[in-house]
Order: sequence, then structure tokens, then C-alpha cells
Amino acid sequence: MTHQKYTINCDLGEGGSHEASIIPWIDVASIACGGHFGDGDSIKESLELVRQYGKKAGAHPSYPDHEDFGRKTLGLSHKDLLDSIHEQLNLYVDIAESENIPLDHIKFHGALYNDAAKDPALAEVLVDFLEKNFAGIPIFVSPHSELEKAASQRGLPIRLEIFGDRAYQINYRLVDRKNDNSLFTQTAQVISHLDSIFLRGQIKTYSGEFISVHANTLCFHGDNPGLLEFLPQVRDRFWK
Repeated sequence: MTHQKYTINCDLGEGGSHEASIIPWIDVASIACGGHFGDGDSIKESLELVRQYGKKAGAHPSYPDHEDFGRKTLGLSHKDLLDSIHEQLNLYVDIAESENIPLDHIKFHGALYNDAAKDPALAEVLVDFLEKNFAGIPIFVSPHSELEKAASQRGLPIRLEIFGDRAYQINYRLVDRKNDNSLFTQTAQVISHLDSIFLRGQIKTYSGEFISVHANTLCFHGDNPGLLEFLPQVRDRFWK
């Protein structure tokens, strides 16, 4: 069984100690660039591994929130938010260019990703910023999200992303991490989730209902405690 139309991407550069073991199993890395985690040294370290294993990499900006790892909505003005995102992206791009690694994509992190999925005003602000400053760079967006809608209306390149280790609601939004089994850490959970996606083109939601899905890339979280156990099995089962 092969599902090579999907790439496997992973959120990295977030302080994990096993990136050298993760990167061989993925296609694309989204690397934290100082908002929720990271600095110039951590970005450089992750990018060196990306180059070593011949993978692609993009930037993973966030609310400027180390304390809560970017998983809390911040009441910033749009200007302050965009200033922070621009600073994060400039840092990433400067280091990536010095390492001769092209900017593959931009993917927002955590609460910012989720907020842009449901808030049309925020989605428009972010798309306007990207159109002016990073035109032509693909944006990772969740299916049926406000960010997908805004980017598509502007003609910006997008890659539809679904999560291979997270539970979904019927409205295509992620189940809050505070709920039990919102993050899949066991191999059997991940395999069952992906079987539904790949064999039926559907996600089985947290409530047990099914929603249709189409995507380009499948994400696993670099801080998932079960990642190194299930990722090689996922790669062998679905991409061999």
C-alpha cells in the first residue's frame, strides 16, 4: 500500500533530544523559530540535520509565548503579532539561507494555527502579511479552515494538512489537548486513524462520526512521546 501523494511532516526544533532519529522517517520539517520555542542555535542545529538527511524544511512561527509553548491565545494587536511573526521568519530565513536550505513552506503553530482556522479576520490579516512579504511560499492550512479560504481567495499556494496523531471534531477542528485521547501516542491508535483516512478518505471524529478529508501532507508532532515507536511502523505500512 502506498500513499506517496501525502508527505509526512513533523514539527521540530522544539527542544526534543531525538531529532536525528525522527528526521530519517519524514519528508518535511517545520522548525520552530523563536515564538513558542527556539533561537538561532536551535534552528541551525535542526537545519543541519535536515540537510544531512536530504529533507526539506519550513518555518514554524507562533504567538510569542515560550511560557505556554504557543498553545495559548494571546490578546496581541494585529500589528504586534505581525511584528513578532516577521521577526521569527526573518531569523529563520537568515539561518536557512546561510545553510543553503530553501524555505519550503510556512506553518503557524499551536494556538495561532487553530485561531487562524476559525477566525476569518485573523486569517485575512495573516494572508495579507504573507502575500506582501512571502509571496510564492506555500502555507500549510487545515482543510475547511478560514485560513484555507482566505489564502485560496488570494491565489496563494497552499498545502492541505491533516494530523496523524490528533483527534478531530466534526467541524474539522482539533479536539482540545485537555481532553483524554486528543493526542494519539499509541501505535494502534495512529494506525486505526490512518486506516480510515487512507482506505476510506475519512476521519473518524472524537464523537465517532466520519468526515470526508483530502490533504497533501500528514503531520506528526515532534514532542509526541510515542513518535519513535509508531513512526517507523507508519512509514513501513503506508509508504512501502
